[in-house]
Amino acid sequence: MKKPSLLLKIFIAIVLGIVTSLFFPLWLDRVFMTFNSIFGNFLGMFIPLLIIGLVAPGIGNLGSGAGKLLGITILIAGLSTVSSGFFSYFTCRWSYPVLLGDSMKNFGTIPLDNTIAPYFTIEMPAFITVTTALICAFILGLGCSIITGTTLKGATNDFGELVMKVIEKVIIPLLPIYIYGIFLQIGAEGKIAPLLGMFAKIIVIIFIMHITVLMVQFLIAGIVSGKNPFKALWTMLPAYVTALGTQSSAATIPVTLKQAIKNGVSEEVASFVVPLCATIHMSCSELKIVACAMAVSLSFGLPADFATYSGFILMLAITTIAAPGVPGGCIMAALGLLSSMLGINAEMQGVIIALYMVMDSFGTAGNVTGDGAIALIINKIRSK
Repeated sequence: MKKPSLLLKIFIAIVLGIVTSLFFPLWLDRVFMTFNSIFGNFLGMFIPLLIIGLVAPGIGNLGSGAGKLLGITILIAGLSTVSSGFFSYFTCRWSYPVLLGDSMKNFGTIPLDNTIAPYFTIEMPAFITVTTALICAFILGLGCSIITGTTLKGATNDFGELVMKVIEKVIIPLLPIYIYGIFLQIGAEGKIAPLLGMFAKIIVIIFIMHITVLMVQFLIAGIVSGKNPFKALWTMLPAYVTALGTQSSAATIPVTLKQAIKNGVSEEVASFVVPLCATIHMSCSELKIVACAMAVSLSFGLPADFATYSGFILMLAITTIAAPGVPGGCIMAALGLLSSMLGINAEMQGVIIALYMVMDSFGTAGNVTGDGAIALIINKIRSK
């Protein structure tokens, strides 16, 4: 029997959290608040390790055998990801106050801190800060791409595999319980109505931005390659649908590869660009993270100025490189930045995770479909 997807589990957790908040006694609420306190502290401790384990091997492996096409592909994928982040920032900055209005004000009444106290908590301080972890990851990654020895690169890759195992075997399985506890708390405090109202409106806005980004990507690819952009986008539809089901860019690579070749991309270019972009091209994922973060920032009066979010968007594009190929990998990699750069605490991070995961499959589908546009551009550059 096929196991339920993470998206289904999170959806069930949200519904159960809301329903059980109506009749659970306080002592039982506190049991789940205790779990959330311990799990949240564990996430805070693990985030610096996660950043080193994902970013360092990602940068190191990208540097192996670097050539002109590799550099150009990385540059285009990076520009696409960063541009989507800025597009999301400006769109949300304008649209949220206008389209959400009172919903955003009501959402802002949800307390950022737990008012239902856990029975106990276990402190797990991180051994280094998020900023230090990022710097260490850059140094390790760049070092692995430069030195000729294999010992450091092997150790870095092994540590990355360990981090991914912790994500796959510990964090992802426990995530629905964590989200259940968050919605149980919000429901018990009578704050669920404004939250659901925000969810519905934000999802619509994100989906419209998501389609807009894909259209722009293929219009640019069509201009560069001389292909019909709408036909090229239609050809990539099987990859989009496959990603909706798998929720994984890596698992969709065979279909993305096949459809890119159907678009006229040479097999050599497609075989190089598609697997690489499945790792580094996260345009729609970045779009969603920025949109979710903006909803929290604007609702609770946290910094949402251009300078703050510019740094966040640029660092997010780097941090999500080689994010684990599991559902929710990008948002896991982004937790440290949400806290250190935007001031979003653990409770609101849980809300962002839930909102992100509701649309996780659409973000993955947008990422892999956009890979087809990049393949068209690189194919044209190679021909010259």
